[in-house]
Amino acid sequence: MPKPSAGEPATAGADPHQQPIAGLRGVGPAVAAKLAARGLVTLQDLWLHLPRQYEDRTRLVPIRALQPGVAAQVEGVVEAVERGFRYRPLLRVAIGDDSRATLVLRFFHFRSQQVNQFRVGARVRVYGTPRPGQHGLEIVHPSYRVMEDGEGGALGDALDPVYPAIEGVGPAALRRLVAQALDRLPPDDRLELLPPELLAQRGLPSLRDALLTLHRPPRDADLAALLAGTHPAQRRLALEELLAHHLSLRRQRIALQAHAAPVLDDDGGRVRQLLDALPFALTDAQRRVFDAIRADLAQPRPMLRLVQGDVGSGKTVVAAMAALLAIGGGRQAALMAPTELLAEQHLATLRGWLEPLGVRVAWLAGKVGGRARTAVLADAASGAAQLVVGTHALMQDGVVFRELALAIVDEQHRFGVHQRLALRDKGAAEGVVPHQLVMTATPIPRTLAMAAYADLDVSAIDELPPGRTPVQTVVLSAERRPELIERIRAACAEGRQAYWVCTLIDESDEVVAQAAQTTWEQLTAALPGLRVGFVHGRMKAGDKQATMLAFKRGEVDLLVATTVIEVGVDVPNASLMIIENAERLGLSQLHQLRGRVGRGSAASSCVLLYQAPLSQMARERLETMRQTSDGFVIAEKDLALRGPGELLGTRQTGLADFRIADLARDADLLPEVHRIGEALVHALPTVADRLVARWIGGAARYAAA
Repeated sequence: MPKPSAGEPATAGADPHQQPIAGLRGVGPAVAAKLAARGLVTLQDLWLHLPRQYEDRTRLVPIRALQPGVAAQVEGVVEAVERGFRYRPLLRVAIGDDSRATLVLRFFHFRSQQVNQFRVGARVRVYGTPRPGQHGLEIVHPSYRVMEDGEGGALGDALDPVYPAIEGVGPAALRRLVAQALDRLPPDDRLELLPPELLAQRGLPSLRDALLTLHRPPRDADLAALLAGTHPAQRRLALEELLAHHLSLRRQRIALQAHAAPVLDDDGGRVRQLLDALPFALTDAQRRVFDAIRADLAQPRPMLRLVQGDVGSGKTVVAAMAALLAIGGGRQAALMAPTELLAEQHLATLRGWLEPLGVRVAWLAGKVGGRARTAVLADAASGAAQLVVGTHALMQDGVVFRELALAIVDEQHRFGVHQRLALRDKGAAEGVVPHQLVMTATPIPRTLAMAAYADLDVSAIDELPPGRTPVQTVVLSAERRPELIERIRAACAEGRQAYWVCTLIDESDEVVAQAAQTTWEQLTAALPGLRVGFVHGRMKAGDKQATMLAFKRGEVDLLVATTVIEVGVDVPNASLMIIENAERLGLSQLHQLRGRVGRGSAASSCVLLYQAPLSQMARERLETMRQTSDGFVIAEKDLALRGPGELLGTRQTGLADFRIADLARDADLLPEVHRIGEALVHALPTVADRLVARWIGGAARYAAA
């Protein structure tokens, strides 16, 4: 790390970053409101409003050298003009140049004035993307300028920026505003926050040079690198943006650890009793993760640990042992799951494990009402309920704990950040906050975890329990549906059970339920000898639970379901999973669904049934599922295909949208970001604060939840 003092910025004078856009020419109240609606309020916001692409008008390309699909600028003489009406108004203008080739300009929306401009013999300069047409290459609605007689037509000396569109502010007006803002860029010593030595080591420009390059690239700039986001100027900004987000998360962690937490180091021997009673032995990975949790809970500062593990890796037993450490100290634990189905599965499992040890496990969900609810609330408030399992209902105002020492959140990515904070706050009192354990069965790529969870300690249960058999995955066209029905008949004849999962692209629960209903009716008719169950998200909770329990007991052979069964269903005898319209689901959801089979010792299969034609992304997803069952490999591929915003969701993580950085593309910067960030937090806290303010501003950050 360079010497800390090298990064200290000059502080003289007013801060140019926060000067309002309203001070620029052409910005009245109406324009200012339109810009503000897109988050553009200060000069700094305009500096960081980078072009989405560039147009190269610095050179002319001979018409004969044009390539279909490659944008270019040409200059030619009008050879012919044709105005017609075929279904709609049409204007075609043919131009030629010295390369003795012709290009057609095609317009569907035009005015008479434009037609008059295109007189035969007029010289026209055109920019656009050519495509094959009826008579050679053509450009539809090009950008053009009719040259005056004798005009030299000097070419530009920089690539033209194309900015993301803003409703009510035209492209030319936006370019003028950005240009004005750039004219007010302060010198390096007032703008730069990163140590010069660091930039020199990586061959990166200063912030000022990077911004000027990206808004006004010179004519010899590497356009391919700019469009790919790999130009040194973009890497410079990505490094600083990633660093700001890392510092923001680290500050959350530091702020949290300024609180006290109960020391939980005495389980009263219950952990050993639980392990002795279990019908299986812990894997090395489970032991390693629990040892880390146990060490955390023995400290007087709050634990904030994320445990990620593939489907079936055994996170629940680790959570149970952590809860026993809280209960052993005479305190309480709470476990919150996103759905009643998953919460009830946890309830049944934990009661089976813990009640023989004398632990009182209570249940609280939205459907618990009347006297039962009153009794649970009283038990939680008095401490008689040592472990409370539930859904979002745990966070409601009427829920009070006597002394909540450990808050466990399962499938944490399904909760909003405020919700996790609300559960944590149930145990906050006089500067003491409970420990937090968050779990996910959606493996998170290392790069994403480094960026999104810099405020958490991350553990991975990366080993499946012995006896689990790999699931064979097959990809089939929907045309082979009749074969699958016979395969189900054969599997169930051998005493096995099967799932048939229905999906629709329409997000309406009602539409999905109707599609599943139709499938259920068809399969019931096609398989008269089988007991076919049906479950979907719009069913009453009691009916849904009854069907799931019947399936688990072996009273249902084939379960037709929507993706409501994605998490929380454990039926070891189910060995066949069919996912209809699999091309419509993301990789992580497909992986979760596949994890419902292969939970016993029998060989299991997952059939991904798709409807042709497949998009390129859908093809890649299905091929990835066929090739690997490693959740972490799948997560990396999901990140590459969909990006972090869809994989995690900014609402769920508190991970703000990145303006420049791309976690998949810029992953190699993260180790450096962590190294610089740790040094800045301790040696240059004021610089750290300014970096966070520059990129994140006053936005509330809740990732510590």
